[in-house]
Parts: sequence; structure tokens; C-alpha cells
Amino acid sequence: MKINKRLTVPFRRKREQRTNYRKRIALLKSNIARLVIRKTLNGVIVQLVTYDPKGDKVLVTVQSKSLEKFGWPTKGNTPSAYLTGYLLAKKSPVKKAIVDIGLHTPVRGSRLFAVVKGAVDGGLDVVHSQEALPSDERISGAHIANYAKSLASDKKNYQAKFSKYLKNKVNPETLPELFEKTKAKIEQEKTK
Repeated sequence: MKINKRLTVPFRRKREQRTNYRKRIALLKSNIARLVIRKTLNGVIVQLVTYDPKGDKVLVTVQSKSLEKFGWPTKGNTPSAYLTGYLLAKKSPVKKAIVDIGLHTPVRGSRLFAVVKGAVDGGLDVVHSQEALPSDERISGAHIANYAKSLASDKKNYQAKFSKYLKNKVNPETLPELFEKTKAKIEQEKTK
């Protein structure tokens, strides 16, 4: 059987569209720890990873699920992403990182950049653009609280939209206050 010399099979992870090797090699050449951000349907997973010839080493991993022990009710919104990045920065053994969002499309003000803002506010030195970060109103959850106030008169729709909050006995109108309390608890956790 004759083999065409021009035919080359790409790496498995590239064929599966799981890794962009050009982007990965550019990140690895920097010799800086990578702030790896991965979105899931119900939350965010954030890791600090360093390169090693035997395989990448994960220094710290924080999932948005870990915010439950600080009293934060939900996992899949912008304030949750911010708090996850903030918690990672407080646990971080390194002071500088570069963002690795993988194959996610960078959208200005998205949960990906909320994680970056949380990491920066937590003390991690991350190269970023200020215009890509979400506003402070979105970070604190004020937009969710305003939406909850606008739906307060329609009880059926209100309960459908905010069922996770109500199940956890959290009033969505008070989300910005809860955000500040949770952020303070994360800060106290680090100082212990």
C-alpha cells in the first residue's frame, strides 16, 4: 500500500479540538505559571499550572463549588467566578501568572474575565486588559439583585428564575451584601 508523504495525522487532542498547540507552546515559552480557566455548565474550575517536561504540575485548584463553605449559594454566575478567582489568588504559592482560557472564546465582561479580575484583586499579578474585565456592578451581583427586584411582583416567574437562591434560603435582592460578606470570609480564611 502506497502512503502519501503529504498526509500527516495531527495529534489526537488537536483532532478532537481539545488543544490548540500553537497557543499552548506560546504560553509555555513564557516560563510563567498559567492561570487555567475552564467553564462548565454549572460553574468554573480554575488552576495554577506550571510546565514540567514529565507533565504539567498543578499547584492549586479551586472550583466554584468550594464557595459553599463560605456561604455563597450559587456556582454559575459572574460573582461566583470572581470569588473563585479571588480564592485561588489567596491560596496561590506564586505571585505572577498568565491567562490560559483554552478553546473558550474570549468575550468582554464574561465569567472568564471575572475570574481574572478576582485573581488580580486577590494579589496575583496577571497580564490583562482593563476593558475586558466586567464592571464592579456585575462583579458584586447588583445586576442580579436589580433583576430580582423587577420580577418581585410576578411571584411565579420570580420563583422560577431564582429557585436556586430560594432553595438555599437566600434573598436574591441582597446578593451584593452577601457578596461582600463572602469576600470578607475568604480574606479571613487566608489570615488564619
